[in-house]
Amino acid sequence: MELHIRLEGGKGLADQLYQQLRAGIDSGHLAAGSQLPPTRLLAEQLGVSRKTVAEAYSRLTYDNLLSAVVGRGTFISQRRAPQATPTTVVELAASASLQRWQQRATVLARPGLNSPSRYDFIGGASSKAQFPFDQWRSCMQYALRRSQRHPERQFHAQGLAELREAIAHHIAYARGVHCSAADILVCNGAQQALDLIARVLVEPGCRVAMEDPGYSPARQLFLALGAQLQSVPVDEQGLCVEQIEPGTRLIYVTPSHQFPLGMPMSEARRQALLDRAAELGALIIEDDYDCEFRYQGPTSDALQRLDRHGLVAYVGTFSKTLLPELRLGYAVLPPAVLRAACVAKHLSDLHSPALQQWALARFINEGYLSKHIRRCHEIYSARRGRILQRLQGDLAPWFSAVPANAGFHMSAMASPTVDVELLIKLVRKVEVGLYSLAPFFSEVPVRPGLLLSFGAIELLDIDPALDRVADTLRQIS
Repeated sequence: MELHIRLEGGKGLADQLYQQLRAGIDSGHLAAGSQLPPTRLLAEQLGVSRKTVAEAYSRLTYDNLLSAVVGRGTFISQRRAPQATPTTVVELAASASLQRWQQRATVLARPGLNSPSRYDFIGGASSKAQFPFDQWRSCMQYALRRSQRHPERQFHAQGLAELREAIAHHIAYARGVHCSAADILVCNGAQQALDLIARVLVEPGCRVAMEDPGYSPARQLFLALGAQLQSVPVDEQGLCVEQIEPGTRLIYVTPSHQFPLGMPMSEARRQALLDRAAELGALIIEDDYDCEFRYQGPTSDALQRLDRHGLVAYVGTFSKTLLPELRLGYAVLPPAVLRAACVAKHLSDLHSPALQQWALARFINEGYLSKHIRRCHEIYSARRGRILQRLQGDLAPWFSAVPANAGFHMSAMASPTVDVELLIKLVRKVEVGLYSLAPFFSEVPVRPGLLLSFGAIELLDIDPALDRVADTLRQIS
């Protein structure tokens, strides 16, 4: 990389070079410890004599701004950090808009993620101990070889055809979704899928309905786009469909594993939701975020399978099934929505990373994903069973589990005697991470309880963690 120096005229070149280097060092733009180019190289770059550069370097060395290390080169000396120059900040014309964005709640973006508790029931995270790193490494190496011989320099926003084919086969087998590769849009996680769908459907003032309690990042996204949001309550059968207001354009639901409470939507309620959407001409976003894992009862098909009018946008992710760092998801979209969303995707980030798409396609086609899900199903089932035993045992005086047959989290509703926020604060001191349901409620009255995820906590850690919770509950009771 060339050093940015601009010399003018043919006289005083050494002094110009000295002044510019000194100004860069004093301002901190040339950082302490950085190596300067050799005199011969810099002279060639600037089109001056080597003597000119050597003279400037010599003066800077005399000022203790440079130091020469034999056999290595010339380096900028360590100095005290320069004092910041006072600046006058001009208020931006868009300051009101910026303030609205800054005030948006980011419930799941927890600042304490870098220092988690020893025993953590954090939601949305899976255990890295189960992830098949060796198989993924081989798939990434395959992707690098593909990239090396791939003639294309640009990729379609919709995603690589082979990954979309692999996803179509997987979700047809695992979730009963009716689709082909042509119906799928590959995204950077489910959150981008929600963003793209909302971006092409939601205009300021239009009505969007979603569950309450519900998935807060979706709620904040719709509000940020100017939607008039209706918070629709849920009961033991799921979304209360009859309360969806006329004029609704978009309906967001988690029918297979309601977030955060966990119960599935009944078959009757699903059909009622599809009928209501047809009356309104509303699109339904079905967020099927973790339903590869089902532990008891008959497997329920995706809502999309029941759709006969092209009203369901099915959204899934591999961040929950595999690794949060993967950030790959997908949406199965009706044709008109797909075409618009592909344009929005192209304008947003052109396309999702091709290397990861090739690797994931290989991972699915080689059967690694199915094996991983089967292995994790057994592990998560054991963890879920142990938490249920404790909730139905010594923790029963304080908490009761909400029936949930899928995913890797459950909710536990608190008895009136439990101060959930105080409990969370106290158990944090004994290295247990618990999380309240309260942030997921919007307009309906908050039902105090806990979101207990068993994706990241090991089976042998559940009892020690819940022992500490039980001890704390006895103390505050």
